[in-house]
Amino acid sequence: MAEFEVAKGESVPFVLTWYQSHGKPPRAVNPKHALRDTEKYWKDWAGCCEHTGKWKDAVVRSLITLKGLTYAPTGGIVAAATTSLPEKIGGVRNWDYRYCWLRDATFTLFALTRAGFVEEARSWRGWLLRTIAGSPAQMQILYGTRGERRLPEFEIEWLTGYENSRPVRIGNAAATQFQLDVYGEVMSSLYHAQQAGIEIEETDWRLQVALMRFLESHWQEPDEGIWEVRGGAKHFTHSKMMAWLAFHRAVQLIEKGGMPANKHLARWKKIRDQIHREVCERGYNSKVKAFTQHYGSDALDASLLMTPMIGFLPIDDERVRNTIAAIERDLVVQGFVLRYKPEQENVDGLPGDEGVFLPCSFWFAICLNWLGRKKEAHELFERLLALRNDLGLFSEEYDPREKRLLGNFPQAFTHVALISTVHFLEERAINRLIR
Repeated sequence: MAEFEVAKGESVPFVLTWYQSHGKPPRAVNPKHALRDTEKYWKDWAGCCEHTGKWKDAVVRSLITLKGLTYAPTGGIVAAATTSLPEKIGGVRNWDYRYCWLRDATFTLFALTRAGFVEEARSWRGWLLRTIAGSPAQMQILYGTRGERRLPEFEIEWLTGYENSRPVRIGNAAATQFQLDVYGEVMSSLYHAQQAGIEIEETDWRLQVALMRFLESHWQEPDEGIWEVRGGAKHFTHSKMMAWLAFHRAVQLIEKGGMPANKHLARWKKIRDQIHREVCERGYNSKVKAFTQHYGSDALDASLLMTPMIGFLPIDDERVRNTIAAIERDLVVQGFVLRYKPEQENVDGLPGDEGVFLPCSFWFAICLNWLGRKKEAHELFERLLALRNDLGLFSEEYDPREKRLLGNFPQAFTHVALISTVHFLEERAINRLIR
């Protein structure tokens, strides 16, 4: 620890250096030179962004955030740089986000490739393929930056937590959950990578075929879903839609991408159509007039805003419009969107509530835009931008009453959602995700 005073107009450079205690100190750093080199690197990198438009600055800031959350040696992108920043001040919804989620893959690859950063997307895809290699039955939903699988969750009892929000957790038990939606996200991300010119090697395709074979016999099972609930596995509607997306992308990779798996084509088409019928029959609640959180449920879930975004049903389908209307009626709080109501059906198995969910609020803006409510969509997007801190960074959630960001920080998922929303609002990528 060191203390020093800095007077007005004065500059006092200093450096912090870490090295293993049994090793020799690294070469001394000249702070002025290091600052100059760092600024030049980031300015040169950001200058390669191909995005133009009204919100370019916000897009570039979010792309810089994704780059900053990347572990360069492997290409893995962590969900956030922190652990245990609470989703409710004083509550127990405190998780460790310093890991790489497969779920981020689809939107991350989309965001990087659309902005012209193909090499970063290639690196992320490489991390993904190396990490999930092996038995499809052993695929996890999150890994360490180097592909680590064992991420045991434990609590640090002697720490008081951020503003007395306990417990402080290290590790993440969600790594052991079965989450059906990740298969759709993995297949979709690899499809988009190919469409961006990143070719699929023969060994990569064999891995994808193995994933689809596993999914053929497991898509009917309940899972913990996109929100990683701890209240027990269910037949989550969003998860089934993403299983449909996995088969849809596999079919497209054969029909559009020229991948050699014609012997599987008819079977995958049949399963794809079977899942679609089941979701429409069991996932849509005619009483609620909406696709609901899980089969037989009356609860709403904002993840179903993605229904038209993944191409499961078009935006003009009455069931889609009804679902968006129901979410707007029951899950919108002061203009922003909750993931779901935690107290309803106690689906997540945790006490207390949480803030509005920023990625879901961005998805809502996309849906409003597609519904022709462009003015409202743009206004919502501007309100979301206003929630960033002074450095242009987002967390995962926001408390509209206390007017403060909540959850781990900065949050990759939120910044990816921002980038995708800009593309859709500027109509540069209409239907890009669903093709």
